Amino acid sequence: MSAHEHDGMHPPAPVWMYVSNFLVLVVLTIVTYFVATLNLGAFSTPIALGIAVVKAALVVLFFMHVYESSPLTKVVIFCSLFILTVLLTFFMVDYTTRNLNVLPPDEVPVTVPKKAA
Repeated sequence: MSAHEHDGMHPPAPVWMYVSNFLVLVVLTIVTYFVATLNLGAFSTPIALGIAVVKAALVVLFFMHVYESSPLTKVVIFCSLFILTVLLTFFMVDYTTRNLNVLPPDEVPVTVPKKAA
């Protein structure tokens, strides 16, 4: 019974991979800061979200060892991200159909309380 061997451990990743990944994350953080200081108008949020997605992908792939994991793990992560994308797409489509400017900011109705008789 005790002669059963498992070889489920991956060899440790080289240190240079972690250091280079860390340096890329630091550079992307600095880029995010400088992009936030620029006046890009409507493009500020999509650019910041794009950089955040790249940073999250690097963390998931290398620090969470998905890069070295089994194909089943990769399928589960892909399906989860696909479902999240579909849900966020439906949310954003629904959000864009809302009329958020029902009243102009200067014409907000004000009610004055009546004096007691």
